Amino acid sequence: MLRVTKLTDYATVVLTVLAARPGEILSASDLAEHSGLETPTVSKVLKPLAQAGLVEGLRGVHGGYRLSRDAADISLIQIVEAMEGPLAMTECSQSESQCGIAHQCGARANWRLINDVVADALRGFTLAQMIAPPPSSSDDMRRRPIAVQVATR
Repeated sequence: MLRVTKLTDYATVVLTVLAARPGEILSASDLAEHSGLETPTVSKVLKPLAQAGLVEGLRGVHGGYRLSRDAADISLIQIVEAMEGPLAMTECSQSESQCGIAHQCGARANWRLINDVVADALRGFTLAQMIAPPPSSSDDMRRRPIAVQVATR
């Protein structure tokens, strides 16, 4: 099964709380309360999000966290990469693969293509879209085609 880690999922939840309150400064405990997560978990996800420049931490009596930019300017790929590093569906999907058979692998080109398609899908979806109500099933916005070309030998 392919899925993001729990921490990446939790990071997205924390960011949606901030996105729903633009400009507000919320403490880790406020974020925990609004998200339904434990405060230590929220604190744990805030650190890499701040390091990636997605949130900014403000010190002082009225300190806390807020988005560093508009939610429409934060893509899901930025969130995933802040929490997990560069997206790589397989070892050989990475630029600097450590796979011993990468040079002779017949599947590598297609795994890299699939990796790019997933990255493009995450790049095309923003935090602002995550807090918007989902489109109805008849809405074609969610069903936009993704052009895929499979390399053949």
